[in-house]
Order: sequence, then C-alpha cells, then structure tokens
Amino acid sequence: MQGTVDGFSYGVVTPVVAYVMACLGGALGLRCTTRSLLVTHSWRPGWLALGSAAIGSGIWTMHFVAMMGFTVKEAPIHYDKALTFASLAVAIVMVGIGIFIVGYRGATGTALFTGGTITGLGVASMHYLGMAGIRLRGTLEYNTLTVAASVVIAMAAATAALWAAGQVRGFLWSLGASLVMGLAVSGMHYTGMAALSVHLHGPDTALPGDSPAEILAPMMIGPLAFLLLAGVIVLFDPLMVMGGRRQPDTRGGSAGRRPEPRSGAYPGRRPRPPYPAPRPGDRHAPGTRRGPGRRPGSRTPQNW
Repeated sequence: MQGTVDGFSYGVVTPVVAYVMACLGGALGLRCTTRSLLVTHSWRPGWLALGSAAIGSGIWTMHFVAMMGFTVKEAPIHYDKALTFASLAVAIVMVGIGIFIVGYRGATGTALFTGGTITGLGVASMHYLGMAGIRLRGTLEYNTLTVAASVVIAMAAATAALWAAGQVRGFLWSLGASLVMGLAVSGMHYTGMAALSVHLHGPDTALPGDSPAEILAPMMIGPLAFLLLAGVIVLFDPLMVMGGRRQPDTRGGSAGRRPEPRSGAYPGRRPRPPYPAPRPGDRHAPGTRRGPGRRPGSRTPQNW
C-alpha cells in the first residue's frame, strides 16, 4: 500500500523559513571562511572551525524545518534522536573538511573541486541520514536517478559558494555566496524529497502521534542558539565590520623580516664608504685636510 506523502502541509511557510535558515548558516560560515583568509595562521583554524559549525548547523536546521511540513496521511511519523543528531555531526565534519581545504589551499581549481565535492557530499549525507531516522509504519523508497541528481546539485552549488567565499571581495560577495549555498541545500532537499515514496505495511491501528513540528522544534533549540552566538561573533568582529586586512604572519619565513646589519655597522646608522687605499708614492694618507702639494680648500675624501 502506497502512502500519501505531503511535503508542504504548512504551505509555503516551511520552504521559505527553511531557505532563510540555510542562507543564514551559509552567510555566517562563508563569512568566517573569508575572515580566515585575512588573519594570521594561528587564528585561521578557529575561524574555519566556527564557519564549518555554522554551515553544518544551518543546513541541518534547514532540513528539519522543511521536514516539519512532511507528513504521510495514513501513518504518524516519529524520529530517532540518535540518527537525527548523528546527521548534524556528519554535516559539520564533512563541511568542515571542504572548508579547511579551501581555507588553506585557496580558491584554486583543485582545492575548489575537492572541497566543493566533499561539502556537497556532506549536505547529501546529512539529508539521507536524517531521512533514515524517520520511524513510521512502512518503508521509504527512492528513485535512483533523482537521488543522483540531488547529489550533483549539492556538489555544484557548494563548489560555487566556496569559490565566491574565497574571492575576499567584501560583504556582498559573501552574501551572494550564502544565497547560492541556501539554494544548494534547499534544491538538494526538495529534489531528494521528490525521489521519495512510502510503502505502508498494512492498516494503521495505532493512535495518531505528535505532529512533526512538536517533535522537531525542541531538537532545534541547540543549533539555533549556536547560530545566534556565531552571528554575534561575526557581527562584532572589528575586521569584518571595517573591511580591513591584517598583514599575514611572516614569522618563520623571510618575508617581512628586517635584514641583519653587517658586521661593524651600527644599527640604524648608514655606514660611511671606506677611503681608497693609499697608492705607492703618496706623501699623505687620504683624509688629511692640507699638505704639501695640496691647495687650500681643495676637496678631500672627508668632504665628498
């Protein structure tokens, strides 16, 4: 028996709110990625880790906000909490790998392809692992070609978002990248949901369960609080507000290091040129003011 699947039981409310959450997480995470390219190497891992957690929390929140509108008419839906939170961890870790690659290798072709592929696979893994946490009186079945299309959408859009974040061209570029990232997550989610069908196991004799909103809302308090904290950190960071650039750390390298003074030279004083060696037959050493055979007022090496 096929179940009647409805992914928009609240109308356009859940898709719009889900897209906003994906854009918020993407904006914070990609802004942290841009910030990591402007600081010394000692601060870079912290900003990249914050960006990874922000993007992972954003796409996870987007997914389950959208799932609030997902219902099966003939069967109540429940969620396995262990798998649900495992999908959050998978999203943060895999997105983090992709962001760290771009953060340390730069927005080059190889780094973007590798980082975008891993980030897109992280988005897809989060989605399908979260779907595996659904508990109902039936089984979930997927169309293989549609699932493959959803994964390709996630990888392509994630690569484009990382490229825009690596340009370091100001807030508007990060904002555009976050919109692309939100489109990647939302497009991947609803493409994957289009591949879904539910096969029910006989008639339902159990009492109706809680609504998806009542089940999922308490689980999203933690990620939403983290996104708020990350937003405060990014908002009040002076370098991001002023749009300035901090000089990179050159300790350990030759760039930016003062040259060592030559032996015998005083630091901060320009060394005087040495006098020419006296030639055979000279009656006076160089530097004497007057002497036989020298006119008064003639220029000497001291007056050069």
